[in-house]
Order: sequence, then structure tokens, then C-alpha cells
Amino acid sequence: METKKQNYTVPIIMMILLFGMIAFVTNLAAPMGVVLKDQFGVSNFQGMMGNAMNFIAYAIMGIPGGILLQRIGYKKTALIAIAIGFVGVGIQYLSGHAGQGSAFTIYLLGALVAGFSMTLLNTVVNPMLNTLGGGGNKGNQLIQFGGSFNSVMATFTPAFVGILIGEATKAQITDIFPIMYIAMGIFALVFFVLLGVKIPEPSIEFAKEPLKNLMAGAMKFRHFIFGAIAIFVYVGVEVGTPGTMFFWLSEHPEVGKTTAGFVAGTYWLLMLVGRLVGASIGSKVSSKTMLSVTSFVGLVLVLSAILFPTSTMVNLPVLQRTATGMISFGLSEVPINAMFLVLVGLCTSIMWGGIFNLAVEGLGKYLAAASGIFMVLVCGGGILPALQNWIADIAGFIPSYWVMFAGLAYLLFYALIGSKVTKRADGAEVKA
Repeated sequence: METKKQNYTVPIIMMILLFGMIAFVTNLAAPMGVVLKDQFGVSNFQGMMGNAMNFIAYAIMGIPGGILLQRIGYKKTALIAIAIGFVGVGIQYLSGHAGQGSAFTIYLLGALVAGFSMTLLNTVVNPMLNTLGGGGNKGNQLIQFGGSFNSVMATFTPAFVGILIGEATKAQITDIFPIMYIAMGIFALVFFVLLGVKIPEPSIEFAKEPLKNLMAGAMKFRHFIFGAIAIFVYVGVEVGTPGTMFFWLSEHPEVGKTTAGFVAGTYWLLMLVGRLVGASIGSKVSSKTMLSVTSFVGLVLVLSAILFPTSTMVNLPVLQRTATGMISFGLSEVPINAMFLVLVGLCTSIMWGGIFNLAVEGLGKYLAAASGIFMVLVCGGGILPALQNWIADIAGFIPSYWVMFAGLAYLLFYALIGSKVTKRADGAEVKA
């Protein structure tokens, strides 16, 4: 008797939607800083605190998320993550109805809770899509498709925020309610669909050694320690570059909030382009070479953004809203510095994979523990941009990009020197 093959089309679509929601919710935090600055009159540093809360959640939930996955499986972890995401966005929505004295604190709480959800979703969606696709090439193809949709949503979010807040002198959290309605609606839809469908549950392999021993073992590898720092720095550079640019352009008299959103969105669009290019050449070019080249080019671009006069204006092809309300490409006049910063998206697009591959080389049984440490250090996406905007409060937006320059310099060091493997998990020493 033949066993009927299960059709997983519906849960696959739901997982791809969640892939997009990770970018949607995460990339809402930085442009929301413009709203927080307008409504509450806070500094650039405080405006970036919503983004910081979103990423600090990774430091708190990264390792517990992996333990949860081991104990209750993929489907239940995904359902918990979705429910937490709904609550997190819901709290942010409630901040729009709270009094002026408490709304800022309530919003930050919502950003932290939403960050817990994003941490769990990042832990579960990749292996779940791979399983639903049956593993192998089909599973990898679904992950790549999910990653592409993630980039599309990353492009859409800041642009949508720019449209919603327009050029109002004082933007309010209530202006962003349509985005929150969309987010809560998608979370609710995916939750009930996943709850009602059967999906395969991968067998969960339990490590023979305690997790703390495996993590301690991973930390004995020099190239991994440098790599873990590189992940912290990389996510900070990836988020801080467009996030601070949104703040700067929103206050620029010749640009404004709406165009700033589209310019920031174009950065994330170039990340999608870069990922597609990286995927096509990944089998031919080493991770070390890719990371070295992109770090160096990123350094040159950020240095150019710092040194060129902001009075020099250029026509940059960016996503725009036409007179009829449609979204298309068009030319917007922006400072040349913004053009250089947008192009950094091509460089940051392929760095995560390169850093991860170099850092886990030769780790053997410590690989899973190393991945958990990586997830914790994603918190760099909140800490470095906050540091950058603290400097922006003191010295100005353009000088604050020396933080991003220093980050890219470290990534270049890691690619050229820090990633060198000196020993492997099997105990074999690697000669210099």
C-alpha cells in the first residue's frame, strides 16, 4: 500500500511569510526612531533605542531559543515565536494610545518583546523550510527564496514608513498604525494556519555533552573568537549605516522624511542584489576573498561619505512613489554622501555567510554551540547603531560614521588575518 505524499505548500508559504516578517519587524525599528524623535523630542541616541531593544533581545533569547527548539520541536517553537511577535507589535500599537509620559517606555517594551519573537523565528525558519522542502537542493532553494523575500520586505519597510509619516513637522506613532495592523494580521494568519496543519518534525539530536561545555570548547578556537566579534560588528554596520542615514536625511532641508525612507529602502534593495550575485559566484570565490573585497570596498565608500562635502548633490536612482501612488524607480537629489552609504548595501549583503563559514571552520562537534553564540552576538545590531547616534548627538551625523569605518576595518582584519585557522576540533595543529 502506497503512502500518500504530504503536500506542504501552505506551511511553506507561511514560513516564507515569516521570513519576510523578520525583516519587516526588524527594519521597522530604525526608521521608527524618526517618529520617536518627533513625538517625544528625544536625542538621536534615544531615537535608536527601539532598534537597540529589538537586537538586545538576541543577547537574552539567543541560547534559550536553541534550548527551547531542542525540547519542544520546530512547530511549537514557531507558534510561540509568532504569538510573542503578535504581542510585541500589539504593545507598540498600544504605545500610540498611551499618554505622552508613558508612551515612549511602552514602545520600547514592545520593541524588546518583538525582538524575542525575531530571535526565535531566526532559530526556526531556516531548518523548518529546509525540512518542508525535503532537504537537499529543494530545501536550500526554499531557504534562498525565503531570504529573497526577506530582502524585499527589508526594502519595503523604511519606504512605507517614509510614505506614512510624509513631511509632517511632528510625526506620531499613530501615523505608523497601518504597518502595525499588517504585522499583527500576518502573525495571526500564520499562527492559525500552522496550528491547523501537519508538518514533519525533524528528529532533534541531543548533544552528549552539556551545552556549556560545548560553548566553552568553541571559545578555545582563536579564529572563532575573532569571528564571533566580527558577527557583532557586522550586524551593527549593516543596521547602523542605513538607520543613521535615515535620521540624517529626514532632517536634511533638501531631502525630507519621505525621500529618506526611499533612499534607505534602496540600501536594502542593493543588499538583495548583492545576495543574488553572491549566491551565483559563491561556489567559485572563497569566503575569505569575498569578505576581504567587500570589507575593503565598504571602507572606501564610508570614508568617501565622511570626507566628501555634504553640499555636493547628485541624482540617485531610488524607489519612489509616483503621482498616481505607484512605486517605481526615479531620480532623487541627495547629498553625494548618501549615495556612497547606499552602495555599502552591496558590500554588507554577503558578509554574514562569509564570516560564518570562516569562523566555524574546523569546529566539528562545537558547530551547534558556536551557532548559538553567533545568535547572541547579533545584538551588535542594536549596540553599534546606538553608539553611532550617541556620537551623532555630540559631533554630527557624518562624523558618526567613523564608527562604521572602524567596524569595516575590523572586518577587513578578520578576513585577512583573524580568520586564520590555527587548530581544529580533532586536535590537529595547523602550521603557519
